[in-house]
Amino acid sequence: MSQWIDRILKEFPEDVARLWIAADPDDVLLDEKVLARLRERGFELMPFEDSVVFRAEYEDRYRSAWDDGKAVPAKALVLHLRGSSTGDLPWDYLNQARRVSLSLANLFSKLSYPVIRQIGAEHHETLFAAQTRHASQVHGESATKEFILTHIFRISPHLIHRSEDLWRELLRLHYRDTGLPIVLAEHVAHVLGDQAVFKGLPIGALFSSKCVLLRWVQDAWYRYLSRLGIHGTRVGEEAQVDPTAKADIPFEYPDVRVIVDAMFLDGLLHPLSVQNPPSNIPDWARVGIVQDPLALRNLVADGIKGILPSIPTLEASYRDWVSLSRRLSEVIARFHALDTVRAEGLKVALAELQSATDLRLREWVAKYYADLPSLPVAKGPVMVHHVPRYLSMQRATGESKVALLVFDGLAVDQWVLIRETMARRAPQFGFDESACFAWLPTLTSVSRQALFSGLKPREFANTIETTSHEPTQWSRFWQDQGLRAHEVYYRKGIQRNDQLAELDAALSGPSIKVAGIVVDTVDEIVHGAVLGKRGIVSQIESWCETGFVDRLFTLLIDKGFHVYLTSDHGNVEAIGQGRPNQGVATEMRGERVRTYRTETLASESAANANTFRLEIAGLPANFMAIFARGRTAFLPLGEPAVVHGGISVEELLVPFVKVTRTSIGK
Repeated sequence: MSQWIDRILKEFPEDVARLWIAADPDDVLLDEKVLARLRERGFELMPFEDSVVFRAEYEDRYRSAWDDGKAVPAKALVLHLRGSSTGDLPWDYLNQARRVSLSLANLFSKLSYPVIRQIGAEHHETLFAAQTRHASQVHGESATKEFILTHIFRISPHLIHRSEDLWRELLRLHYRDTGLPIVLAEHVAHVLGDQAVFKGLPIGALFSSKCVLLRWVQDAWYRYLSRLGIHGTRVGEEAQVDPTAKADIPFEYPDVRVIVDAMFLDGLLHPLSVQNPPSNIPDWARVGIVQDPLALRNLVADGIKGILPSIPTLEASYRDWVSLSRRLSEVIARFHALDTVRAEGLKVALAELQSATDLRLREWVAKYYADLPSLPVAKGPVMVHHVPRYLSMQRATGESKVALLVFDGLAVDQWVLIRETMARRAPQFGFDESACFAWLPTLTSVSRQALFSGLKPREFANTIETTSHEPTQWSRFWQDQGLRAHEVYYRKGIQRNDQLAELDAALSGPSIKVAGIVVDTVDEIVHGAVLGKRGIVSQIESWCETGFVDRLFTLLIDKGFHVYLTSDHGNVEAIGQGRPNQGVATEMRGERVRTYRTETLASESAANANTFRLEIAGLPANFMAIFARGRTAFLPLGEPAVVHGGISVEELLVPFVKVTRTSIGK
């Protein structure tokens, strides 16, 4: 166990108290590894965000059981307070509980607190070890920034003098998804600002934003090929940088080109489609061009090989699964772009990769999924029910009008398809891309309702089998954040261009501050699919070519909304294993999961060798989920279908994207 976790767990000796109050203004306890270790020691952490919700759950699951001498879910309950003052808590909690105070200021006593609190929680463990080993005296703000850059990110801005030094560090950082926090990026920009070689570059944005970096690298790559006399058709995203600001990246430099190669294989960068490439192109650069359909096939094959050895382990972070989902989805999207003959040759290899990731994900979910609902959301939602809270935080930072687009049923690989189509049709749009976890089971009535309500499914137990309460739940959440009912808008069933005029009129009034819009075209396409996910590709492309998606983006941005796009669940291809004789299905078709209200029926279904049961924290106690194993579904034996509800990377992780408009193409 690490020094960091040891230090925190010292505050929670076992068998001392059954109710604890943790005053934790910096969310120290809301770390995956810390939560997992607490759970292993018999502690359950319950956030105190809504006193009524907390009281109901506490009374139902703990207080009454303690009073009656019955079994409880955990040996001890930790009331987690995101603040330093416990004075406003109810007297009965304060009277019974043991109190603990945690803060980054105390844990990192030799480093500057204003800097530390802006560093992601994923770095605390390593930083604590570095402080213990290397910080012999108290550091001020500037010295703390240098300390973190050196010991966490392995960067010394004072040693960056050449173009190749800068781009090596930028590519290394962002390929590992470890862009600098803004406070550190601005410090690096300040240090490098006087060097003529970097003049005109947005240093701070390049170090902090992967999206910005990729745009600059993509633009530089096309111009690099042009200087070699190589011209062709751009495959995917157009470069979206200020046309007056260009960067000449030293692609030939070994430390740069090795990472650029990997970015092309992972789909982060887009190759140039070339008919007759000249013979002078360097061998290493060929991954950045597509000469013919065979080259695209090889790109997919190399992508599969690259992902296999990097499937997250059982001890991986949720961030590793977010990264894996994006890499895998890029490969799947490219696979579906191949012609049938070439795709057939890779079908087995892709299926083996999907099977391996599904198996590892299922093991990881069984161990860590219960901790995800409690993780902090300031850097982005971890689960779909975090999305409203994250948008509320964005409003507090100046995004006074926000619009949430929920593309029902959209898998990350299908988002890649939409993104690529938008890049050809409307290159003025930029996308800051990530992903988050849907709720299990990955059904619309469970996960989409959590998405709009901001609640865990246990908290809307009475409506868990319907989506009809979403408008009320969406409005209630925002009224709790201080908005009035007439400032909140909800609409579902938007699919076609002829509906945009009505949407335009509804959002024209200045009073609307928050809009939640369900676009259910993809879900309808998926449930009607007869040719698998490859058949879905052409239908989604045709829908995008109608102009609906880019017109929807334009409408919202023109009205001053900051636009975010997500989904409630994804989808996979599966084969029917036969329908069970009992139980009540939650959906008419595409059943990767069956839910039961009685233990008897759930146990009977789980006894089937082709099913498995998973206890999911956050679901109502009388809502039990039985999942189909592998890539099978509760459909007639041998029947193929595109389905959802289960546990796979393509179902459980969904896109979370901020849509912006650049100056190009306006």
